[in-house]
Amino acid sequence: MKDQTITFAVICQVAYQVQQVSRSGHITDEEFSVLLQSIIETSPENTLAVYGGKLSNIKKGLELLVSHLGSDTASSSKQKDPEFTRYIISLINLERRLAKQPQQLNALGERINATERQREHYAITSETLIASFASIYSDIISPLGHKIQVTGEPSILKQNINQYKIRALLLAGIRAAVLWRQVGGKRRHILFSRKKIVDTAKSLLNRI
Repeated sequence: MKDQTITFAVICQVAYQVQQVSRSGHITDEEFSVLLQSIIETSPENTLAVYGGKLSNIKKGLELLVSHLGSDTASSSKQKDPEFTRYIISLINLERRLAKQPQQLNALGERINATERQREHYAITSETLIASFASIYSDIISPLGHKIQVTGEPSILKQNINQYKIRALLLAGIRAAVLWRQVGGKRRHILFSRKKIVDTAKSLLNRI
């Protein structure tokens, strides 16, 4: 359950950061680099190693998971946001479509390897690499259908760099959804194992 909780927390973190960028255009390099690095971290020692090996790197996602899946108290219900939920469900559904397309999966692996080579010359949060991740999402994930409709501030969404950031984040979300499935995550767990997931997330937060 620990690995499922970590990966689901990252999906939550991605959904949150997509909202932040679409509304304000802002994400710190530190927050962004953790998620972008996860895309090219394809042979990790363990699940947490994909996210720099530190629970603090996914603290926001764990907190969001607790508030989103936790009990329907007045405090937690305020946190529940239909747009946030839609992003999470869309990422999981897109990953399921990807899993059924071996050619697309192979193409994805090849493109990620090519981007990893660029990493030798550019910082992970450089505009060049952000644009590369964005193009992978546009070329391979978007054509799978059911595009994720991102809402936010129109003036911010019009800017190319913010469009690239959002697509790069969504690619990191697909990576987290792939991992979530690989460690045994299933959609029914979100409904039927909520308490276990929330309790595990609280336990992980206590270790930060």
